[in-house]
Amino acid sequence: MASLGVNVDHVATVRQARGGSYPDPVEAALACQRSGADSIVAHLREDRRHIQDEDIHELKKKLTIRLNLEMSIHPSVVSVALEARPDQATLVPERRQEKTTEAGLDVLREKKSLQEVTEKLKAKNITVSYFVDPVLEHIDTAKDCGADAVEIHTGAYANATAKGEIEKRLNEIEAAVSHALSKDLIAHVGHGLDYQNVVPLANMGGITEFNIGFSIIGRSIFVGLEEAVKEMRLKIRSGA
Repeated sequence: MASLGVNVDHVATVRQARGGSYPDPVEAALACQRSGADSIVAHLREDRRHIQDEDIHELKKKLTIRLNLEMSIHPSVVSVALEARPDQATLVPERRQEKTTEAGLDVLREKKSLQEVTEKLKAKNITVSYFVDPVLEHIDTAKDCGADAVEIHTGAYANATAKGEIEKRLNEIEAAVSHALSKDLIAHVGHGLDYQNVVPLANMGGITEFNIGFSIIGRSIFVGLEEAVKEMRLKIRSGA
């Protein structure tokens, strides 16, 4: 049965807007945990625009479910990961000017650096996932680099509006998931998923983990965080 990872970055974004300590993303993560989330996702960016180093340490200390640290391979971020030892690290590309992660890793171009960071993380018993576009060659290279899993970038699917385009993107994701499994990689999906577009993926099969943040935090404004998590978990589990 597929699991739900809830990203709490946007709680930290609200906190950083005033530079205080509220709302606390750790408190939000604990509420998600109480509501049945299987893991918590937090992206420690190089510019520390939302999640901070101490958030990662507190999350690791207080959670009883898995902590999935989204991270670039910048040395300052890698050092935090090696110290905090999250259960999982998802390596993602990062550009300072982007509002959110816009694409998967260029695994071919960054292969040597990714492999070096992967070896360091795995030496600390951290499961390593690569955030990749649904491109088979990138999945092959992730396997070559030592990744344990790949998270298929679902942004193009989430942004599609025409029926034909939606079907095309779904087929790409399905092919990528199938290919990952054939390479003995765990298949995750994430980016841009909401309470409607998650349903076809929930019915696809082969996906171990759904990592979702923005739509859950947005929904929580109206129904509360715990209810928003429960609703998304039900969507993934029921496929309806």
